[in-house]
Amino acid sequence: MEPAGTLSRVFVHNYLEEAADSSLADDVLDGLTRPFKELPPKHFYDEVGADLFDQVCDEPEYYPTRTERAILQERAAEIVELTGAAELVELGSGTAAKTRILLQAMADAGTLQRYVPFDVTEGMVRDVAAELTQEHPELTVHGIVGDFERHLEHIPAPDGPRIVAFLGGTLGNFIPGSRRRFLRQLADVLRPQDYLLLGTDLVKDPAIIEAAYNDAAGISAAFNRNVLHVINRELDADFEPDAFEHFAFFDREREWIEMRLRASRKMTVNVRALNLVIDFAPREEMRTEISTKFTPERLAEDLEASGLELAELLTDAEKMFSLTLARPAPG
Repeated sequence: MEPAGTLSRVFVHNYLEEAADSSLADDVLDGLTRPFKELPPKHFYDEVGADLFDQVCDEPEYYPTRTERAILQERAAEIVELTGAAELVELGSGTAAKTRILLQAMADAGTLQRYVPFDVTEGMVRDVAAELTQEHPELTVHGIVGDFERHLEHIPAPDGPRIVAFLGGTLGNFIPGSRRRFLRQLADVLRPQDYLLLGTDLVKDPAIIEAAYNDAAGISAAFNRNVLHVINRELDADFEPDAFEHFAFFDREREWIEMRLRASRKMTVNVRALNLVIDFAPREEMRTEISTKFTPERLAEDLEASGLELAELLTDAEKMFSLTLARPAPG
């Protein structure tokens, strides 16, 4: 039970409801009727998927989470001093595991006022809000349950200097044109005194990247197949997840990792909620995620093309991952 007083500091608004089913239905209808089948990665993250991803992040092969966390631990106070942030908006907030480092730095600096977690899972948003308001008596939480590609306009008006955080390398899930379009949308959310904090994975030895998405424990495979469980549950489909093989590979030309599911045999899938029948040939592949790996030059070009300017680029010692602070370009 939450202590008295915390409920008055927590506000959660759900903008998904039936729209979530509509988004999934639209993506399945569009993506699985193409000659090359694909699904967007945002549908990985139901409660089971979020838990599986947390497990992936703990695997020794998966370097992005630990390197991003290390940068935050080393540079959080510097980020807060540079930005003067009183408020943190986090897109794809999940369990807020890394963000707590920033929130603590803001509390230590005496600037912490509000946290705005933005996620597709209402239960997770509420749980995080309850935990954080207990940890920080000065904190107000305004949770948004929504799809950040469609609901950015619901971010509340700022209470003070603001950081909008988009961590974990999620920006890399967008193809280049969509990536710049989304960055432009984020630029529109920022005032001149606000900052965007981006977590981006950097180009490196392809063997290191591929190992991160093909962990020996098989958790990445379970995470990948979970999207089929989501479709089965939400759209009354009859995918056999165990009949699909997980694999991930680094595309050296495009400098991104692709996760795919490969049908182990010929099969026919019924998606009854859509009155849709999908045929898979033996070994036919379906793409479920891309994750672009950046160079500093590519990142700077994307920011400039989106009306943003690079303020600070922070990396770990081995230059595996980066945190980038950007702000609206003048004029």
